[in-house]
Amino acid sequence: MTDSARTAADDDALLERLHALAWGAGDVVPYPTVLPGGPFPALTEVEVERAERRMGYRLPELLRRIYTEIGDGGFGPDGGLASLTEGRRPTGYPADWPCSLTVHPQDSWWGPPRSWFFLTGGGCSMEWYVSLIAADHPVLLWDADGWEPEWGQDPHDGLRYAASSLRHWLWTWADGGNVWDEALEACE
Repeated sequence: MTDSARTAADDDALLERLHALAWGAGDVVPYPTVLPGGPFPALTEVEVERAERRMGYRLPELLRRIYTEIGDGGFGPDGGLASLTEGRRPTGYPADWPCSLTVHPQDSWWGPPRSWFFLTGGGCSMEWYVSLIAADHPVLLWDADGWEPEWGQDPHDGLRYAASSLRHWLWTWADGGNVWDEALEACE
């Protein structure tokens, strides 16, 4: 089945695969970028709702299920999903894990809309976001070095659509694909 043919009806299978990659299950070893102690514990519905009130937007249902059924970040594409809880510190890490609720306000210098949810860092000057209001919740990749002010560009010129949907982006990773492929194709 191709990613484009996957729908919300396939979300249980996706969550099962993400859970196995995050925590290990059966013959699946946790993915190498999962935190050494595993993801942060899953959140309650009340904790997710509190975060949503603070953001002013509801998370996509798939993302809500990830945070309540698998864990509060620390696993997933690239460096691992950001947390919804401030002050999470993985064992052996000198700093707190990124929190989506605090990363976004820190990025206000370039003006990401509040309707973009910070998913994870992409290394160097890259950041992955998901649109909370667009149909199918596309995933966006922003490159702080991907625009040239002297050419009349602004920070939004560093933005690329990386995946047509959050579901597609997560399935790509869960199936062992590279989430960068589609984003880099858009740059060519």
